[in-house]
Amino acid sequence: MPFGPVSRRTALQLIAGQAVATSVALAKPLGQKREPPNVVFVLADDVGYGDLACLGNPYIKTPNIDRLHESAVRFTDFHVSPTCAPTRAALMTGKYCDSVGVWHTVMGRSLLDTEATTLAECFKSSGYRTGLYGKWHLGDNYPCRPHDRGFDDAVVCGGGGIWQTPDYFGNDDRDGTYLHNGKFQKYPGFSTDIFFDLSMQFMKEAQDAGQPFFCHIPTTAAHEPTWALAKDTAPYLNVPNLANPGFYGMIANIDANIGKLVRFLEENGLRKNTIFIFATDNGGMDGVKVFNASMRGQKGSAFDGGHRVPLFIEWPVGGIGGGKDVNTLAKEIDIMPTLTKLCQLNHQGKEVDGKSLQPLIYENSGQQPKSWPDRTIIVDSQREEHMEKWRETAVMTQRWRLVNSSFMRSDSAAQDGFPTVSISNDNLSKLELYEIAKDPGQVKNIAQQHPEVVKALAEQYDAWWAKISPANNKYVRIVLGNERENPSSLDCMDWHTPDALKVWNQRQILTGPVANGFWTVDVCCPGMYRFELRRWPRELDIPINAAYQNPPNNKETTHGISIGAISGRIEIAGLHKTKLVEDGAKSLEFTLSLPKGPSELRTTFICSDQHERGAYFVYVEKLQGQ
Repeated sequence: MPFGPVSRRTALQLIAGQAVATSVALAKPLGQKREPPNVVFVLADDVGYGDLACLGNPYIKTPNIDRLHESAVRFTDFHVSPTCAPTRAALMTGKYCDSVGVWHTVMGRSLLDTEATTLAECFKSSGYRTGLYGKWHLGDNYPCRPHDRGFDDAVVCGGGGIWQTPDYFGNDDRDGTYLHNGKFQKYPGFSTDIFFDLSMQFMKEAQDAGQPFFCHIPTTAAHEPTWALAKDTAPYLNVPNLANPGFYGMIANIDANIGKLVRFLEENGLRKNTIFIFATDNGGMDGVKVFNASMRGQKGSAFDGGHRVPLFIEWPVGGIGGGKDVNTLAKEIDIMPTLTKLCQLNHQGKEVDGKSLQPLIYENSGQQPKSWPDRTIIVDSQREEHMEKWRETAVMTQRWRLVNSSFMRSDSAAQDGFPTVSISNDNLSKLELYEIAKDPGQVKNIAQQHPEVVKALAEQYDAWWAKISPANNKYVRIVLGNERENPSSLDCMDWHTPDALKVWNQRQILTGPVANGFWTVDVCCPGMYRFELRRWPRELDIPINAAYQNPPNNKETTHGISIGAISGRIEIAGLHKTKLVEDGAKSLEFTLSLPKGPSELRTTFICSDQHERGAYFVYVEKLQGQ
């Protein structure tokens, strides 16, 4: 095994498990018609490879994930994007995230291209009932919401997590208000518990209706804020080396819910014919200083610690299991073609970039099958309005990692506190080369000893860049005036501007940042539209110039300042209007006649401190009959 510690069954158990798996698979080949399997896909947020007990963490207790690890097929060299929204885009489409418009977590660059076919759409068109519970992070407006992209039922937080700007204002992890198919609804309980409970309710309803299901559970945990229940955090209090017990408490809660979910599947006769997948969305954050499975880097990094994550797959009836390691390089773009093959789905979308992992899953040893040629796969972390060539990039093969980690710079506005990087397009001498099996910690740069490898991998990167970079010139637009979302609720996290990094969470909104940008929109039909410009979201129902304090039962006991708005301005489709802000006004309203077609929307409050700020929240309604 080339990587960190992995627990194993005894040799006899392993051989027996593989024998059963092989016999089941051969008894009913995948090409033959059979009862469609259900699919449950749990995706944990900001949980790194080293944050699980079964993968060597000496502190965390994850008994239920450990049991899954013991019985599943485990991919030991599986990679995702270094940040969350890009990983989700690649999982949903089977394509490199950059090519489908998602190379950031904010700035309008987390909206999924509407031309891409999603995994949920493939399942739905194949007769499956589809549900998602937790974190979507691929667009909060039509036509990018989960229930616009193939999910029959979806309950999600706004944006990329609890208390991010699009989330219901004042949410914490208890008794939260989440979006149910686009409408806010309050749910009692702890967030992760809620999402798992809703998923089980969805599965039972599908079972009662005699329908196979695809249920995606992308948890909001363990992304910050690292709030956890006291019972889950208690074992990690006052433990040496653990600076953030809440982070471990959130993982413990995910683990407990996975145990509850497995019991549910067993008690309802669903376990054997359910493909159960567990993975995480990027490298670790809070836990990397404690244990990082001998890797270098963390979330956002081009080193393996930024994007190598666990992937466990089990399907008893389909012969997938036996506690087997697959050591072959794989990526999240492979999930869609793998499930398409295993579940015999209709896939009417464009060609995917990934490759079905079915031959690797059914191989009897951890070695690469002879029919599986080595391939080059690429990860990058752009985190800018427009992509830059070679920005925070790793070009990977089974043997090599060609990494750009040059010109590191601190960015005080960088989301989640990790650095961003830049490199000259032609400065290949700054690239680093590592032979990953011999140097899993990526300590020894051997680029000078192997210039031919650097050149060959750089040429493959150039071909990849030529394929994905046309997306740089395209916007994924929020549609205004469509009956599926009218009014539309826009927020500043989707501004196209670096200023979006100043306003991506509610803690920042409270401080009244001096920031502005524009939304890219598409007016679907001409007519009269009403715009409400707000400093605070509708759910707070307070004046533009009011100060605000979080409710006393909320974990965030911070104050929100008044911005002292004097007047406001709107610009769209070549139209410009300005109005004074009246005392006590909760919004500044404009009514405009808009032509059909794409446009940019910019709003501004002119404030008493001589600064201009964008309206952090804007509501747009197509007036009926107009």
